[in-house]
Amino acid sequence: MDKKLEILENFKTAISSTVKSLSNSENVEISFGNKNLESKNNIIQLPEIKQINNKINYSQIRAIADSKSLKVRFSDNLIFKLYEPDGNLSKKLYKIAEKIRCEKLGSDQFKGIKNNIEKYYQERTNSLDLKNSEDKIIESFENYLRVKLFDSKNSKELEKKLKSYQKNLNEKFKGKIKQLGNLTHDQDQYNSIISDLISNLSLDENFENEEKNEEIKEQNQKDEKKQEQKTKEEKKEQQEMSIDSGVPDLESQAKESDQDTKEIEIEDQSQSDHRKNIKNSLRDLNYKIYTEEFDEIIKAKDLESEDELNRLRKNLDQQLLQLKNFVSKLANKLQRKLLAKQNRSWNFDLEEGLLDNSKLPRIIIDPFNSLSFKKERDIEFKDTLVTILIDNSGSMRGKPISVAAICADILARTLERCSVKVEILGFTTKHWKGGSSREKWMKNDKPNLPGRLNDLRHIIYKSADMPWRQEKINMGLMLKEGLLKENIDGEALKWAYNKMSKRKEERKILMVISDGAPVDDSTLSTNSSDYLETNLKNTVKWIENKKNIELLAIGIGHDVTRYYNQAIKITDVQDLGDVMINQLTDLFVEKNKKTLH
Repeated sequence: MDKKLEILENFKTAISSTVKSLSNSENVEISFGNKNLESKNNIIQLPEIKQINNKINYSQIRAIADSKSLKVRFSDNLIFKLYEPDGNLSKKLYKIAEKIRCEKLGSDQFKGIKNNIEKYYQERTNSLDLKNSEDKIIESFENYLRVKLFDSKNSKELEKKLKSYQKNLNEKFKGKIKQLGNLTHDQDQYNSIISDLISNLSLDENFENEEKNEEIKEQNQKDEKKQEQKTKEEKKEQQEMSIDSGVPDLESQAKESDQDTKEIEIEDQSQSDHRKNIKNSLRDLNYKIYTEEFDEIIKAKDLESEDELNRLRKNLDQQLLQLKNFVSKLANKLQRKLLAKQNRSWNFDLEEGLLDNSKLPRIIIDPFNSLSFKKERDIEFKDTLVTILIDNSGSMRGKPISVAAICADILARTLERCSVKVEILGFTTKHWKGGSSREKWMKNDKPNLPGRLNDLRHIIYKSADMPWRQEKINMGLMLKEGLLKENIDGEALKWAYNKMSKRKEERKILMVISDGAPVDDSTLSTNSSDYLETNLKNTVKWIENKKNIELLAIGIGHDVTRYYNQAIKITDVQDLGDVMINQLTDLFVEKNKKTLH
């Protein structure tokens, strides 16, 4: 064998051995240069080695091999897919964030890997040619995460290339970077947070709008040039024709007038497209957030110790005893209706399936009759997610929050028995009267109309994929003294909607339980008095227009029909369990009727 080929094959063998060792998988296969194999899960695709004496090519392949091996070792594809955001650009950024997480874990364990990856990244960025906006966004995002998680520095040239996008990323990520750095070992938490952060950037919406506006702008410029040229030619022709006659060029004037009309129409069309883009976006352009630096999305179990959660759960169970008979009857009613649909929904007179015993007498009467079979009909509500979003504001303290926690707890248990997934979320703020957000605003000389001016706290009491028995301890946290503060409903709805949109269930139901209008003293004292209420109305209207999630609300002593199309007001908190279960029962029955028709 030629000596150069032998060295090349030895290098490939060494790389393959390293990949299997790093990936901690004997089943993984390594392919050099064959792009047709990239879609297969058990194959790691590496670039072809072009020159035997090219050291740069070797170092690049080592770095790529290390990165892909670490992804196999540390990344669970099911968790990755679970939190994957919508939009092509968002998906690319999400994939980069997961790659960096795996590289960080590997770099912490193996210094050689860290050197390979950092060297390769520096070589790649030195030759960057950022021609379009998408490339700039992707490179800025990757660079920002690398610098923060690997605690590295950029060259002055690279800093200059990416400066325009870094400021926005710093604003959106500032309060979360430390948290992300601490969660690299927890893929579930890391993917969840990074997915929400990427979704909140609204990059795909902005990018699409930019592209459309650029296309319109370019088209307008082309039309203008064509029209200018045409007008010049026509004027020249008319001047030549009217030199002797001295007749005014009325036709040319008319055409100029037509051109003005066309320009106005193009401008109107552009504004109309812009309005459509705004309508299809969840963003409320009149709603501002002073800073998201201090906001948090947190699991209930991370807010208190296990002993305290156990104590609070026992407290909830004691209160549950007083309502047990009443709520249990309602839960049984819901379960009977759902299970009845499961057990009794059949298709008859089929040529195959289970033998239909009820049709056997006709065979006895006439042996020439064919046998009749039946099959159980697919159950629509099996592939369903129900999210219960509970207002955790101070006004819910006492009986309202206790009953809400009890009803959510029993509903989760009941629906789980019927193969319906349930998610329980809560929303409040971290502080009264603004907290760290207000302090930052005051240090910055109190700019006028700062927008939302408090630190959000969104709580996950029960995730959709976790069984009730493992999460039931969290329900008692709602009774925690001092947890319930202010309520900013519009952003909580947006959070719940985005969370549900990433799920794969065919049917999604969002039930909101609240006892009043959104209230946050810090925000309302620095903005208009209806600032939060207007944002809630706009958010609800947007979700209801989308129609991919069914939205219903229950107001405790408060009329929420002015916000939600499908809403009920109850005056006695004791009625909450009855209303929640009846509403869900009606929804499932109505859906089943539509399916049958």
